[in-house]
Amino acid sequence: MSEDFNTHPHKRYNILTGEWILVSPHRTKRPWQGRLEKVAEEKRPSYDADCFLCPGNKRASGDTNPDYVEPYTFRNDFSALLPGGPQEDFEDGLLKASSETGLCRVVCFSPDHSLTLPVMETEDVIKVIQKWKEEYADLGSREDINHVMIFENKGDMMGCSNPHPHGQIWAQLSVPVEVQKKTEHQKKYWERNKRSLLGDYLEQELKLEERIVIKNEHFVALVPYWAIWPYETMIIPRRQMQHIGQLTAEEEKAYAEILKQLTIKYDNLFQTSFPYSSGIHQQPTNNSDYPEWHFHMSFYPPLLRSKTVKKFMVGYELFAGPQRDITAEQAAETLRELPEKHYTQE
Repeated sequence: MSEDFNTHPHKRYNILTGEWILVSPHRTKRPWQGRLEKVAEEKRPSYDADCFLCPGNKRASGDTNPDYVEPYTFRNDFSALLPGGPQEDFEDGLLKASSETGLCRVVCFSPDHSLTLPVMETEDVIKVIQKWKEEYADLGSREDINHVMIFENKGDMMGCSNPHPHGQIWAQLSVPVEVQKKTEHQKKYWERNKRSLLGDYLEQELKLEERIVIKNEHFVALVPYWAIWPYETMIIPRRQMQHIGQLTAEEEKAYAEILKQLTIKYDNLFQTSFPYSSGIHQQPTNNSDYPEWHFHMSFYPPLLRSKTVKKFMVGYELFAGPQRDITAEQAAETLRELPEKHYTQE
């Protein structure tokens, strides 16, 4: 790339969605007198008697958690989707609506209230991945479920309502819009080339080495060329797999290792428990074949300059399109150079 792209405004194309983003690297020089975020208390006990997710505690619904010692899943007490509702469509001129059904589950990563993924042992992260696989297989096998979305909102800044280490799974009748877009663009590429779009993209990134953050035998973590969030990353398996259910035991371990290493680097960036939303995109579960799909995990962290200054998606982003303030190459270099040992363990 020309050096001008690292210093001047330009647009970049997202091959998975077909959308363009505006990159404005010179904007990081502007003074900041805006909002400063409060940093949540980072030292937490291993058990909190007031936590709805700790083992043995009563939840808001009145149900009591078992004394679990490994990742534990339960139906979300305040589910956004509900099963078995009426199925109907509505259309009146330009007004349209359609019923939506599904299931929402909570996955507690650990019984230890004080932990997050970067400070968990690799063996325990493997158990989280195995729980994701189990839930994907169970939910995806249901006739009334056509897509399974596995995600984590980490930190107050990302709207997390409970600090206990956990994620969520939303499984629904319809296929979400983002997944539809990614299916369309991967399918077009597959039909033209009979190869994985992300597989070819990954091959090019590995040759360039400009946006690679971490890599191992089975996975690569990089800052996508088209990244929107300041320190956005994506974990891509080297072997094309349509979904996490296809992971071998060896790949589960490699996935856990790179997931832990990446989140350690995030925490080390501003020496804080780094907030983010992460999600696993994989093929729909509607019994169709998706040879074009290449599963991947994306991280969208809001922090921009420090642990108290975040990127706001407002104004131009809301009314015109996404915009970022540092280039993907600058973000990747910063993350790549960070220590691999968690800052609290130095």
